Parts: sequence; C-alpha cells; structure tokens
Amino acid sequence: MPKQPLIVGNPVLVVVDMQESGDMPAEEMGIAHMPGYDSRIEVAERLIAAARTAQIPIVFFQEVHRPSGVDFGRELDGTEGVHCVDGRKGTPLHPRLLPDFDGPNHEFHIVKRRYSGFIGTEFEIVLSGLKADTLILVGGLTNVCVHYTFADAHQRDFYVRVVSDCVGGSSVPAHEAALEAMEYLQSGAVRSSAEILAAFDSLATPVLEGAAR
Repeated sequence: MPKQPLIVGNPVLVVVDMQESGDMPAEEMGIAHMPGYDSRIEVAERLIAAARTAQIPIVFFQEVHRPSGVDFGRELDGTEGVHCVDGRKGTPLHPRLLPDFDGPNHEFHIVKRRYSGFIGTEFEIVLSGLKADTLILVGGLTNVCVHYTFADAHQRDFYVRVVSDCVGGSSVPAHEAALEAMEYLQSGAVRSSAEILAAFDSLATPVLEGAAR
C-alpha cells in the first residue's frame, strides 16, 4: 500500500508518559530508559509549541498507579519493577511539558493505569469530540506505551505517526524494533520531528483573503 499523507484530516498531538522519571536510574524508578531523555524533552517542547501555534489539540498522558498496587495487574510479571506510583518521586509530568488549560488550545491531561492510552480512559471520548483523524505520538516507552497506544489506535482506524527522535525505549534495540513494528502496521508512520514541525507550520500559515487553504 502507498504511504498516506503525513497528516490526514484533523491531527492531535499525543504526549505519552513524559514524566519526571524518564532520566532516573532504573533501580530507583523501576524501568530502564535508553539515553537521551533531555534531548527528547527539548524536541517535545518544540512540537508542543508548534502544535499550540497551529491550534492542534494536545493530549498529555500520565501513567499512575495506586500505592496499594491494586491497579498494576500483570505489569510486574515481566522485566519492569514497581513504577509510576502516585505521590512518589518521578511520577509527576515533566515540569517542562505540562498542559495549558488556560490557553485557547484544546489540551487534556489523562491518567492511565495500563500501557495503552485507550484502556480504561476517556481517550476515545476526547478523540471523538475532537473529530480526530491523525494521532502523532511522542514520549515513552517506544516499545511499551507508545507501541501499544499506536496499535490500539491503528485497530480503531486512526492514522498514526510516531516521531522517531522524540520517543525513547527501554533500550536502543527495543526502541528500533518497536519503530519497525509500527512502520509495518502503517507505511510512513515513522517520521522525524523536522517533518512534523514543517507540517504543523503549514497548518499555522495564515491564509490570504480569497485563497483556498
């Protein structure tokens, strides 16, 4: 199948679990992250600013678990340790990547208990209200929450893009394998931040009077 356009219809920027714990040691926060979190934060800042300029809605996901552990389910059966516990260090959203509820843009903060943003949340209701067509994913982990959110969006017939230099996996090989798996589902899904920024900029360009957009 040919690649679809980068953005089809109405886009939404989805910031997946970009929390304070992204650059904390695995033994302290329960999950390993590949290097480069600060760089990914900087890229995310630029994408969020561009989305706001283009009036593109933004959804900020935050993985949070109750201290009792009642909502971890099977998450601790694999490599991951206890992580993203409510009230503990590392769980809050990164302070440089917070929703702006007072601005003119549609921005949302959604807490999730599972890897996929679609499981047990209001995400689908929000996307329906926004009449969303294309979801643009950034954040982490590439091979876990980003991948599973991507797959669930794909199975719900959304166009999905993942920003390759603004996602990070539990390791570099896991990150690369997840990008390949997502590209397998939708040709042209894996895009650079430069491509996304250019697309957002084109949506923000004022239209001359009498000219078609």
